[in-house]
Amino acid sequence: MQNQKFIPEQGAIVNFTYKTGEYAGEVMENGGPRALIKVLAVLKHPEQGDLHNPYNPDVPFFHERRALSYTEKANVPFGDIGGPFRGEVPDYKESLRRAVAAEIEGIDRLKRWAERGLEQLRQLEKEYQ
Repeated sequence: MQNQKFIPEQGAIVNFTYKTGEYAGEVMENGGPRALIKVLAVLKHPEQGDLHNPYNPDVPFFHERRALSYTEKANVPFGDIGGPFRGEVPDYKESLRRAVAAEIEGIDRLKRWAERGLEQLRQLEKEYQ
């Protein structure tokens, strides 16, 4: 069963990944190699920047990625559908606020880690001379 893709029924509420965002949505159609899914909530905000050069701010084009809109439809390959959504689907606006806040917190934490690491490396650099 591990190699089989989850193929949801029309009307099912599912988790799915689209680009680098994660969402909850309702399956509108499931024919062909993809399902058409209507977005109901944002579970993880899409990542910013160049995905081919992660964490590199010095790229020619630093992409801005917006979350899919409420009720926007996305064609999602069955392999990107995680399965049935468990629990109550959160309000879209609140889920979007939480997802963007979590993304900001993650990036801020990474920034603070980088700054502390840089401080320590600069101190070591002085000691190594």
